[in-house]
Amino acid sequence: MIKGLKLASVLLLALSASASASEMPGVTATEIKVGGVFPFSGPASSIGLVGRGVLAYVQSINDRGGINGRKINYIAYDDAYSPPKAVEHVRKLIESDEVAFMFGQLGTPGNTATAKYLTGKKIPALGIVSGSNKFTNVTDFPITTTSLVSFDTEGKIYAKYLNKTLPGKKYAILYQNDDLGKDYVNAFKALMKDEFDKRVVTAAYEIADPTVDSQIVNLKSSGAEALLVAGTPKFAAQAIRKASEIGWKPTLLLNYPSSSVGATLKPAGLDKSIGVIAGTMTKDPTDSKWDNDKGMKDYRAFVDKYMPGVDISDTNYIFGYTQGMILEQIIKQCGNDLSRENILKQAKSLKDVALPTALPGVLVNTSATVNQDFTQMRLQRWTGENWDQFSDVLDAKSE
Repeated sequence: MIKGLKLASVLLLALSASASASEMPGVTATEIKVGGVFPFSGPASSIGLVGRGVLAYVQSINDRGGINGRKINYIAYDDAYSPPKAVEHVRKLIESDEVAFMFGQLGTPGNTATAKYLTGKKIPALGIVSGSNKFTNVTDFPITTTSLVSFDTEGKIYAKYLNKTLPGKKYAILYQNDDLGKDYVNAFKALMKDEFDKRVVTAAYEIADPTVDSQIVNLKSSGAEALLVAGTPKFAAQAIRKASEIGWKPTLLLNYPSSSVGATLKPAGLDKSIGVIAGTMTKDPTDSKWDNDKGMKDYRAFVDKYMPGVDISDTNYIFGYTQGMILEQIIKQCGNDLSRENILKQAKSLKDVALPTALPGVLVNTSATVNQDFTQMRLQRWTGENWDQFSDVLDAKSE
């Protein structure tokens, strides 16, 4: 009888362990597999550097012994900003590499192409680097969280700023002809309503275009006194440079994905970029105002150790580092329950997380109804040497 009970107990334990393992794919006693896809090459390779920052931060976690006894096996592939390649790589990550979840996949086109597949497979897609407004809809994207202020919120912040500083004037928008760029245009339309057609002129470009020079010349001829560039760094740099060449001096705003000093302002010319305005969530690692800030000290030491030789002025690296801290926080909160259900639950249970690289007052808060890691930003102006933050913390409700 006792033997039978013993055998039953052993079988029960074995079955429990088997069930637990099946509920926690990509997880062993010593490791958790996480997948990512980035444009390490191709037309948006400058923002693919975010992935380099994530990989380096994960290495630092593992060097510290991992999280709760497990090291992170972060598998990242290059989609060259191509949706078909993104689909191919995501399928490989899920079906061959068997990752527990996706984290940090970068690019609106790639995330759009893979969302249906991931949702169907019930694979959490966390901290995706897209501000596309559609991804903030928790009904349509129940297992997704985002790590950018939505392009809709950011666009409305810019529209409100221009309406205050240049009331009644004409504005121009140069936008990437995809969900990324169109969200900014739609944000201006939503805020300006009937005034939009009278006061806003737009010009689109394709990601495969060699330059945006002709669009900038045409926008100048419209008489616009402000220009918002809603796209990626290569084209933002071209826009700044061309505007300078033709003597156009509008109030010039850049969307957050194009606001890196290293990726955009340096190629454009730091002198040509004076006065450029952008919204941001993170500190500028080259700004002397943060010299005694612990978060920046730690980041600079991290760069020296894990990414020696990189251009620290390229804020794509610090954003990747910040992403790594969000990944770390989620896994820590999971404890020993690394089921996909709990991973998603914890990603949507981040409460007043003050990241050391985020600007003061910018906090991470998620919930069952808010799937955005960041909903706040501050406006900053390029002085020629550094960014000067000149606004309070702003969000979708700010006036």
